[in-house]
Amino acid sequence: MSIDNNDVKALYALIASLKTTDDCETLFEDLCTAKEIEQMAQRVKAAKLLLQGKTYNQVMEQCEISSATLSRVSRCVQYGNGYRNYLK
Repeated sequence: MSIDNNDVKALYALIASLKTTDDCETLFEDLCTAKEIEQMAQRVKAAKLLLQGKTYNQVMEQCEISSATLSRVSRCVQYGNGYRNYLK
């Protein structure tokens, strides 16, 4: 089975339709493993720390994140599409 762009858009629409943090928590617990949720949270925390001016080494220590993943997060922080409004 293949996933197409409409399937991805449906996922985004589902997430956007959630009304509360509890609803979001329930959905993610149903859809994702605990490790997947932890990794997404780790990336958000790393992005926030980078926006606060922390160095790569400081972020890696505080988040226990790999340098490859931190590099990806850093690219999003530098060149991303509007996430900054949500990471404050």
